[in-house]
Amino acid sequence: MANSLLLLVCLVSVWIVFMNILSLPFMASGISSCGGSCQTLDDCAGQLICIDGKCDDDPDLGTHTCGGGSSPTPDPPSSGTPAILTNNNFEEGGDGGGPSECDGKYHDNSQNIVALSTRWYDHGSRCGKMIKITVPNGRSVLAKVVDECDESDGCPNDIVDGSDGVWNALGLDIDIGEVHVTWSMA
Repeated sequence: MANSLLLLVCLVSVWIVFMNILSLPFMASGISSCGGSCQTLDDCAGQLICIDGKCDDDPDLGTHTCGGGSSPTPDPPSSGTPAILTNNNFEEGGDGGGPSECDGKYHDNSQNIVALSTRWYDHGSRCGKMIKITVPNGRSVLAKVVDECDESDGCPNDIVDGSDGVWNALGLDIDIGEVHVTWSMA
């Protein structure tokens, strides 16, 4: 089992490095502004987000940097922001540390709740909002944002830290530890 897990970690690491190398020529121009090409949230300037491969206003923040103010086209079912789903215990005494950043409370770990990496948590702008998490087989779950997975405490910038409830709803084995997923605002 340990050898299989080590092999999986190595393969994922090689894949991430390979994908980063492939994206370098496309990202050479730096951070994109309104309507610019993007693949991840980091590819867009300021409070813009990547929607369908183009940088645009974040509808959840209500910004109108790109003008218009029209509603963006909803994400197709298979789209979303790539992330790594990890497991967190949001209960008092759990591995999540202190109470949740959004409300200062601990939460029942059987609920569908998540902590988002600092950049996605965005100073609490997503607190209490629902996100849709989808695994590669197409299975998805809605979960409420209740906490920040703080990068200053060592959390990587691409994490959706889900409760046992999220993992169980997706039919995942918590012992796996990490699963590649996509997420979007619900």
